Amino acid sequence: MELFMKYPIDVQNEVFFDLIDKAKNTEWGRKYDYKSIKDYKTYSSRVPLQDYESLKDQIIRIKHGEQNILWPTDIKWFAKSSGTATGRSKFIPVSKESLIDCHYKGGKDLLSIYHNNHPESKLILGKVLVVGGSSAINSFSNNSYYGDLSAIIMKNFPMWVEQRRVPKMSIAIMDNWEEKIEKMAVSTAKENVSNISGVPSWTLVLLKRILEINKTENILDIWPNLELFMHGGVNFSPYKEQFKKLAPGNQLNYYENYNATEGFFGLQDQSKVEEMLLMLDYGIFYEFIDVSELDSDNPKTITLEHVELHKNYAVVISTNAGLWRYVIGDTVVFTSLNPFRIKVTGRINQFINAFGEELIIENTEVALSKACEKTDSIIKEYTVAPQFLEDKSTGKHEWLIEFEKTPLNIEYFSEVLDTQLKQLNSDYEAKRFNNLVLGKPEIHQLKPGTFYNWMKRNNKLGGQNKIPRLSNNSKYVNELLKMV
Repeated sequence: MELFMKYPIDVQNEVFFDLIDKAKNTEWGRKYDYKSIKDYKTYSSRVPLQDYESLKDQIIRIKHGEQNILWPTDIKWFAKSSGTATGRSKFIPVSKESLIDCHYKGGKDLLSIYHNNHPESKLILGKVLVVGGSSAINSFSNNSYYGDLSAIIMKNFPMWVEQRRVPKMSIAIMDNWEEKIEKMAVSTAKENVSNISGVPSWTLVLLKRILEINKTENILDIWPNLELFMHGGVNFSPYKEQFKKLAPGNQLNYYENYNATEGFFGLQDQSKVEEMLLMLDYGIFYEFIDVSELDSDNPKTITLEHVELHKNYAVVISTNAGLWRYVIGDTVVFTSLNPFRIKVTGRINQFINAFGEELIIENTEVALSKACEKTDSIIKEYTVAPQFLEDKSTGKHEWLIEFEKTPLNIEYFSEVLDTQLKQLNSDYEAKRFNNLVLGKPEIHQLKPGTFYNWMKRNNKLGGQNKIPRLSNNSKYVNELLKMV
């Protein structure tokens, strides 16, 4: 890690040429004449930007047994991903190289960094509770399988990891999420759990059930040696206070990782710092698009050496699983250029720009955090969408919030939220001026369990499914309000 932190551009160039060389005789490599590519400029001008739809035909062929199409080694695994509560399923190819040199390497590096930062740790003496996906492994054909990424990772775990993991496999990959939570809660409470790995929202559901069964409010009463929660998938800020409530004091450390379905991209390398080190030697070559360019017919891409601090970029990857110039849909900002550290700011398709306000998830979560701090409240889940007024020239943002701890004065909460958004986003502030374009935010307090029931109704319970935070239309908001 110290090597790629010191020579990041050299390491990325090495990854680039290694990927091109390995794939030169694949069907894709022959189509774009990878053998003649000698530099990034040729690559970026010759190979178009891709998304799932543009690669879907090739992926379907691989699913049905054809090989050497996108990547030279046989691809037998496909990670099922939808990204949001109601999105259509995607099947992302997972090669042997991406499992070993990317996903597993990321896990090992995160544990190495944790022990380096906490030399007194006794983590290795306990067990890791993996709150993974809710899909079992399914078969496309006799030699082709799919499931949640976490299920695929668990199914292929090395022996030394499997010996320390709980719960047992038959429970970990159950399809029925509610039954699974119950069995996990009963079985893992008896184990010596020292660390937990999972998405914050679903981990909280499990922990609360364990506390309920064992009639205590402190998870450390059940697992006295618990010291690490490795989380990812969603922004942790809205959940942090809930975890502190369940595990009081400073014993539990929180480390974030950026382990997406398409690859393991980053991890937190410093204690108590909310940014992640971009991992440069995992068989992934990175490009970036300034988000202001996304609507153009031919958006300009740049490599790592040309990125700037605090600019919002869409991430483009070429990987050791055969994803070529693939726009993953996430946006990031660089918080440091030496070494390269990032924060995830949201999704390309999760923002609100109904009135020119250009609101992104990072804005909403920072503002919510400040509003909670000022009003001594805790948020469990939320979603936001624009609401157009009858004349279509003005409108407002409709917030649906499920509180863990409700503010005493919801009007003051709304005022703080609005003020913070104005300070964070000049476009929002301009549209809010004198209520001419955008009115005050409207907040609906939802009953406990509303979001959970909505996810259940959409058949989207489980670790890989996420509640959409921001939307440019009122589809999700209307569905939730109808339930209420």
